[in-house]
Amino acid sequence: MPLVNYRYLEQITSNVTFKKKFLKLGLSSQNRVKVATAFFFFGMGFCFASWASRIPDIKTFLHLSEADLGSLLFAIPAGQILAMPLSGKVVTKYGSKKVSIFGLLLYSFLLIFAGFSNTVYQLAFSLFLFGFFGNFCNIAVNTQGVITQQLLSKPIIGSFHGSWSLAGFTGALFGLIMISLHLKPFIHFILVFLIVSLIVIFNASWLVKPKRKNKKEIPTETKPKISFFKISDPNLIWFGVICFCGMASEGIMFDWSGVYFKDIIKAPQNLVILGYTSFMISMASGRFLSDIFVEKIGPKKLLITSGIAISTGLYWAVIFPSVISCTLAFMLVGFGVANVVPTIFNAAGKSEKVEPGMALTIVSGISFLGFLMGPPVIGYIAEATSLKYSFAVIGIFGILIALIVSRLKIKF
Repeated sequence: MPLVNYRYLEQITSNVTFKKKFLKLGLSSQNRVKVATAFFFFGMGFCFASWASRIPDIKTFLHLSEADLGSLLFAIPAGQILAMPLSGKVVTKYGSKKVSIFGLLLYSFLLIFAGFSNTVYQLAFSLFLFGFFGNFCNIAVNTQGVITQQLLSKPIIGSFHGSWSLAGFTGALFGLIMISLHLKPFIHFILVFLIVSLIVIFNASWLVKPKRKNKKEIPTETKPKISFFKISDPNLIWFGVICFCGMASEGIMFDWSGVYFKDIIKAPQNLVILGYTSFMISMASGRFLSDIFVEKIGPKKLLITSGIAISTGLYWAVIFPSVISCTLAFMLVGFGVANVVPTIFNAAGKSEKVEPGMALTIVSGISFLGFLMGPPVIGYIAEATSLKYSFAVIGIFGILIALIVSRLKIKF
């Protein structure tokens, strides 16, 4: 794939003055496009982490029980699932650049409504909208990532997802500062909206808008139309299943790693967060390094290795439940999880039968069920047996990833 040249960039970016300023600072136009795309991934992660950081405060303010909060949190995935049949069509019709810009702004703006909510019903409706329009933003920004990747000669998609993970740390840290300053959630979320608005203002003009006249020059977003419910490329189903396994493993680490350290390992109170932290650091680092691994060993071998890493880490934690052992085990799971989504999303975006926006909608629609169903399944299994056994069951997903990838006769 040819590198993007300066003449071409003048055609796909509108803010020439802004471009010249960056060139004077020594940044190439090609790198500026990558940075802009990464910032949009960062903006998405920053919004989600900002919401997560204020959940305890909102729970206390609305006097919610654990069961009430659990039911309320289903509003976000409910909105996302209902948006899935529409998001791919909208991205295909209006282009990933426009939808990314308006989607990210709306995604961050709806946080303010959640912060202003005074009743459970108001918050549920706000979170439903947050999830609904968040799905449009997710599909559009990931489509931008795939198109940008196709313009470059070296793998870059992993670093985009790494930016999302990095935003998780940044959003949590920013939330901690807001809490320490005793600022109410709606003030916090207004500041988040302003920060995201600045991200959009300074990076929107650098997002890629494919030209439709010369299909050989750049990837196009205008492949034959397809319905969300009529899938002409069966490989997308397998990609979705692989991502399902990866995101189910990721979901249980988000929700249950701290509980595992507390209830199974019996870690001291100040070390309970160590499991989650080690997983997040490893996942973020792995996503920034995944592009290097893709270039060195190829996406197929990387996915097989990632599946093995997920299973090994989970079974390691089950067999050797100690603080040091499980910290290393969760880091291994983090590395495995890190590579699955960016690698599969990039492969899905290359489908010759389905346009990138719809392809990503299909894959994310299947895979998101793993992120949604994984944590509750863990709870049900743990209730019937123990948390150790539930982690062992989820460990099967890593093995499935390795087996499916090894048997697929396609080029990733």
